[in-house]
Amino acid sequence: MTEVPPVRQGREPSPGTKGTRARYRRILRFAGWQLAVTWWYELFLPRIGLARVAERTREKRMRRFARRFHALAVELGGLMIKVGQFMSSRLDVLPPEITAELEGLQDEVPPVPFAEIRALAEAELGMPLERAFESVDETAVAAASLGQAHRAVLAPADAAETGLRRAVIKVQRPGIGAIVDVDLAALRRVARWLTHVGVVADRVDAPALVEEFAHTSLQEIDYLHEAANCERFAADFADDERMAVPDIVWERTTRRVLTLEDVTAIKITDAQALRAAGIDPAEVAPVFAEVMFDQLFTNGFFHADPHPGNIFVTPAADGADGRPWKLTFIDFGMMGEVTAETRRGLRKLLIAAASRDGRGLVGAMREVGVLLPTTETAELERAMTQLFARFGGMGFAELREVDPREFRDFALQFGHVVRSLPFQMPENFLLVIRAMSLTSGVCSALNPVFNLWDSVEPYAAQLLRDERANAARDFAKQAVEIGGIVVRLPKRLDALVSKVEDGSFAVATPKLDKWVARLERVARRLVGATLFAGLLIAGAVVSGAHAVFGTVLMSVSVLPLLYALFAPRRNR
Repeated sequence: MTEVPPVRQGREPSPGTKGTRARYRRILRFAGWQLAVTWWYELFLPRIGLARVAERTREKRMRRFARRFHALAVELGGLMIKVGQFMSSRLDVLPPEITAELEGLQDEVPPVPFAEIRALAEAELGMPLERAFESVDETAVAAASLGQAHRAVLAPADAAETGLRRAVIKVQRPGIGAIVDVDLAALRRVARWLTHVGVVADRVDAPALVEEFAHTSLQEIDYLHEAANCERFAADFADDERMAVPDIVWERTTRRVLTLEDVTAIKITDAQALRAAGIDPAEVAPVFAEVMFDQLFTNGFFHADPHPGNIFVTPAADGADGRPWKLTFIDFGMMGEVTAETRRGLRKLLIAAASRDGRGLVGAMREVGVLLPTTETAELERAMTQLFARFGGMGFAELREVDPREFRDFALQFGHVVRSLPFQMPENFLLVIRAMSLTSGVCSALNPVFNLWDSVEPYAAQLLRDERANAARDFAKQAVEIGGIVVRLPKRLDALVSKVEDGSFAVATPKLDKWVARLERVARRLVGATLFAGLLIAGAVVSGAHAVFGTVLMSVSVLPLLYALFAPRRNR
């Protein structure tokens, strides 16, 4: 009998050993059958000379697997829906037949009866709901696989203390902790199986992939972590008039209950409601894109699940100054964070994409860690160059006019190149891809002719100017340091000569004077040449953004060049 791993300390008890064991076995049976089918077609048949049979049926088999997993995920709920969403974004590992089928998998399930939600919330808060809140709406605002939300009105004392009146209570689904444990245990077992399948093990580290998924999932069901994310996100945009973030009611928040300001407004993709409020959806798209770019490429802390249900457009209150509307983000359970080094790589990716530079894009992918340093990328560079040449700069509306067969042919060619290379996903990079994909989808829904390149290019141009300014500052700093050396070097050399002349330098050689003089001339010329090169390069870099300043720097560079060429001899 297969033993289900015990629930980790701190989780609520399992809703039923029999039910969790059945769930565990159901997941393993599904995975085991699919692995057996894969082994038969991808390994056994080619060995007996029937590789064409496997190739001919591959696309159909992939679609069948995706449909069956879709049905399993909807039936089981829990983490299985998250697994499907996770798989749909793994374009680097899975074929398009699978990712395309799972793209539409929604995290929507029937709501839990309010009596069960009430019991869990009261146990967490340590008091009846009637005491914790003035009122709670028993009809769920939203229900997902991990939790559901209800509107509430804060008690007068809490309202006076927080300055809020209306709130939303987000409560975990009862028993979800045990379900997450069971699902992760099953996924870890499947990952160990995959390490013994060469065709999979050669392409991806399955156990590491599961642990990445587990880390994200466990954070999502910790509402204290989500509340902290919300406050950090709010701090990043505290002075940004484009953004609004709900306040947290910490007095009514625990690990499994989250109470926050009710900021419900117009769903970002509800074009009819936006127009009724006097807001042009086409004006919302570029602002949303800019906000997401700021999160990804400037702050390094970003909302990794910006689907339409998590973003509202909030019209300004009557008489309010500033913008006529703001973007309001909710649901901070899935957040991404990138290091400063990775952020620099992402900036180079953005700049290369905006300039349609296929080779530069591949180089940036290598720098950010998506490609191993030893990877041979000639085919990928060629594919990226073709991609930019044919589709670069097209908006959604223009892409719809392209013959679907052209897309299919290119996808087959490009997909083969991608899957043949040793790609790897740096930490959190999967979340970056997810965020960018959802950003593009929301912008296209707001404005079918919206071209993401229109937002990318000015943003990339600003990043490029920033990079040039940083380079100019580095050159200026180096020039100052070299200038200091130039000032101090003659005195040090004179001191050295003086020591030699008065006999305090404990070396006796008749050729020392000539050697020191020659060393001094060489040092002066070397410093002059270095200053020349530094000023010339700095001028060239700066000239793109500041033409006058760049020209002055390049002109001044002639002086140290002349000095380096005609440095006078010192008579001794």
